Amino acid sequence: MIVAIVFVALSFIGLALILYLAKGFHATGGSLNQLASQLQPVDLNAFRNLIDKGEELYLREHLDPADFRSIQRERKLAAIEYIRCAASNAAILIRLAEVAQQSPDPAISSAAEKLLENAFRLRLYCFRVVPRLYVSVLVPSAGLVPARLADSYDTITRQVVMLGLQYPTQGMASAL
Repeated sequence: MIVAIVFVALSFIGLALILYLAKGFHATGGSLNQLASQLQPVDLNAFRNLIDKGEELYLREHLDPADFRSIQRERKLAAIEYIRCAASNAAILIRLAEVAQQSPDPAISSAAEKLLENAFRLRLYCFRVVPRLYVSVLVPSAGLVPARLADSYDTITRQVVMLGLQYPTQGMASAL
């Protein structure tokens, strides 16, 4: 009986932690101008290059194994930094979407709802991918590549642009 209570308590704590991290409570305060200034640019082409399987195969074929492992570690650590920036930006976009959802215009509210859903999903995906990438830093031959992450980030960037056409996003689209 006590074991069951402990598991239930740990489950609730884990759920609360996941929601806290996914929602991005650190980005909830401030005006849209302050939030826009906190956005960090993410170069999707550079990120895609870092996680490209073809690029990895090319490096594997043209470098000796020790150099390949070293370079792969650096590439994975750089990819992790891009993912952390994307997760941080997603938290800010969650806040933007929450504010935009309050609009009386149904088109803006609908666009904000889609942005909120995708930003939330991207943030959760980022938290799932980072531990896998750390494993691949330790074991460079492990093919743990987050290929769809760049596409998800690109989608929410386009949604911010579309929302910005209808709702003042304080230049957030250009900062992404």
